[in-house]
Amino acid sequence: MDYPVSRILPPSSLCKLSSARWGVCWVNFEALIITLSVVGGAVLLAVAVCCACCCCRGKRSRKPDKSEERAAREREERRIRQEERRAEMKSRHDEIRKKYGLFKEENPYARFENN
Repeated sequence: MDYPVSRILPPSSLCKLSSARWGVCWVNFEALIITLSVVGGAVLLAVAVCCACCCCRGKRSRKPDKSEERAAREREERRIRQEERRAEMKSRHDEIRKKYGLFKEENPYARFENN
């Protein structure tokens, strides 16, 4: 019987899908559909994996974005302010120690040398 060219799949009134053939007698139409869907799915999966890898690699190799640069700048500014506060507090504490005579001299035996 000739293949009905007006349709891709033959109507079920002519024959079952498992007995339909495509082009030549040895190509089972049902096996052809399954094979093409598996190959198509594998190709789509491979393309998706490649796109994901390219996107991830691009994000890692790029220079830091504005938010990362801003965060680093703010951390550095906080560190500098903290060091300034520490130095200021140390100088205040040293003044108070001098005022009350609690300042530790660099040479603990200097008192004895003055006598």
